Amino acid sequence: MTQNFNAPSIRHNMQTVAFYNVENLFDLEDSKYTHDSDFLPNAIRRWTQKRYDNKLLKLGHAISKIGQEETGKHPAIVGLAEVENSTVLEDLIASKPLEYCNYDYVHFDSLDERGIDVALLYDTTAFEVLNSETYTISLTDDDGTPDYTRDILLVSGILDGETIHFIVNHWSSRREGQKESEFKRLASSNKVSEIIASLCTEDENAKIMIMGDFNDNPQNNSLKQLVEAHSIYNPYETLRSFSRGTVKHRRQWFLFDQILLSNIFFKSSKTDFEFFKAEIFDADFLKQYKGHYKGAPFRTYAGKKYKGGYSDHFPVYTILKK
Repeated sequence: MTQNFNAPSIRHNMQTVAFYNVENLFDLEDSKYTHDSDFLPNAIRRWTQKRYDNKLLKLGHAISKIGQEETGKHPAIVGLAEVENSTVLEDLIASKPLEYCNYDYVHFDSLDERGIDVALLYDTTAFEVLNSETYTISLTDDDGTPDYTRDILLVSGILDGETIHFIVNHWSSRREGQKESEFKRLASSNKVSEIIASLCTEDENAKIMIMGDFNDNPQNNSLKQLVEAHSIYNPYETLRSFSRGTVKHRRQWFLFDQILLSNIFFKSSKTDFEFFKAEIFDADFLKQYKGHYKGAPFRTYAGKKYKGGYSDHFPVYTILKK
């Protein structure tokens, strides 16, 4: 067996917590409960078994590498957005790059109109789930009809002997315009605020990590109010720049994907996890390598045109250290 001398050594006192919007991870079955008609073999996007398998392999490879440089291992926790159902999660964790990772998942079907949900992958050798539940956001369209969006997922459990709460989000998009749709993201922010308050009522020193595709940047009101209302730190406030983000639209970078932490992670301890670093995982293999969009996320589709990439978002991650 050839030894890989370039592989980083495993850091047993560190764990990676990641979040990844995986861009329309649909299976090949026509579901009567979701709007998945674009992602079928005979649809205009021609979503075939080969393309599905290719996406699973690519996503699996990307997930396995997040935080590896710092910890020497795959992430212990991975929040996901844009998964259709439990079938795609089963297929993802069974993909060759992830088959050794001991991943299981938490997922609940939501009423989202596009049929996409959030989920949480976790390494069963590092994390034990104690409780999981979802929270629905009550929204209405201009005509008063319900506007169904993704639920918020709360998973509480024990990571290497320590209780941590993970709140996974995928807030409403800016499709109708940033200002026009802001009330929807503020509604989600208010719901997260309620969840945080409830957790802190039970334990004032609760360790909480809020992750997601918020469809807002760190300085927008929806995220600012979370930071200001609770003892929350957002390390991504300092990571966005003119030339860097997690999603690129019309040549402009946005940092919609973030992981926020309760300030208790900054309390010095000899036995408990502390915040070590936060980053965007924008490795070169995840980028468009040529052409007009060079450097942007290498996505699966551009409109209806198949590109064969990973996702239209870069993952983000936080390293915790004991």
